[in-house]
Amino acid sequence: LGRLREAGLGRCSHVVGKPAEGEEIGLYRDGRCIYRESRLTLRRHWSAVSHQMMRLRDDPDCADEWLATVTEPEAAGLHWSLSFDPQDDVAAPMIATGVRPRVAILREQGVNSQLEMAAAFTHAGFDAVDVHMSDLFAGRASLAGFKGLAVCGGFSYGDVLGAGRGWAASVLFNAAMAEQFMTFFHRPDTFSLGVCNGCQMMAELKSLIPGAAHWPRFVRNRSEQFEGRLVQVQVLDSPSIMFSGMAGSSAPIVVSNGEGRLSPDPNAAHDAWSRSAVIRFAADAQSAPASRYPSNPNGSPEGVTGLCSTDGRATVLMPHPERVARTVQMSWAPREAGEASPWMRIFRNARRWVG
Repeated sequence: LGRLREAGLGRCSHVVGKPAEGEEIGLYRDGRCIYRESRLTLRRHWSAVSHQMMRLRDDPDCADEWLATVTEPEAAGLHWSLSFDPQDDVAAPMIATGVRPRVAILREQGVNSQLEMAAAFTHAGFDAVDVHMSDLFAGRASLAGFKGLAVCGGFSYGDVLGAGRGWAASVLFNAAMAEQFMTFFHRPDTFSLGVCNGCQMMAELKSLIPGAAHWPRFVRNRSEQFEGRLVQVQVLDSPSIMFSGMAGSSAPIVVSNGEGRLSPDPNAAHDAWSRSAVIRFAADAQSAPASRYPSNPNGSPEGVTGLCSTDGRATVLMPHPERVARTVQMSWAPREAGEASPWMRIFRNARRWVG
């Protein structure tokens, strides 16, 4: 205020508010309180129009759950709670050897996350090679020369053939291509990762992947909308080689999909797919599974949003770890966070596993 007065702006500068203790907001005139209300009530009033629009445009139940979530007093919000140090590069001894195993960064028409995927694997000590499906069909590339396969996210064929299903069909209905993928998946020295559209595609290829027969399909989000947001997830105890040493950790991750809802076969045993769960949406600071929208943006049962094969070599994830492998890529992170985000560990784990 002194600086404003020095600049000749004192007469047009006024104190209009100050922070208050507690959860109430008050308006005063001449020292007398003329209005007082709780922040949560005001937030509910502020959100009322958005809520009504959502009820008309989206799934009404999801709209009601959203309103309850944004106005509840004990929402945990985004946080890091880790069982490991993200700055500990477990791949460093392997990188020091100078050997860089080849990983195929697989994409198809409409896929758009191949650069982030390649960057994450390169940083973890791999030789990331761009492989388009047309390269495989034309014989310009083969999966035989790779240790890893990363099936990238995006919207193959614009999702007009179903999210990932058209992509998978181009493999399943081509005998030579199906044989090539099956041979790769069955080699005991290989690993594979499918993310978002790649997750949906690999789920459709489960007949070619050993130990993946129990994987569900992924269908339209319960909200009936594309979901792009930073959301809290918890890492579960699983055989996935990419999540080794991360169980119990909880941190935000990016989701970006329209058909991310896990849909188990109603005739399949619950334990068959739930035992292979790798990550799930978390509802609170204790990492309880999220059932409500938007903490569970897809509507997947028990919040499960990632799976692995029984031997842990194949992992499919609906969220995008490659888009938040570095802390600077995250729209929120703790102030004390270092260069590597928690999700960089999964790429380093893969490099350590290859040896």
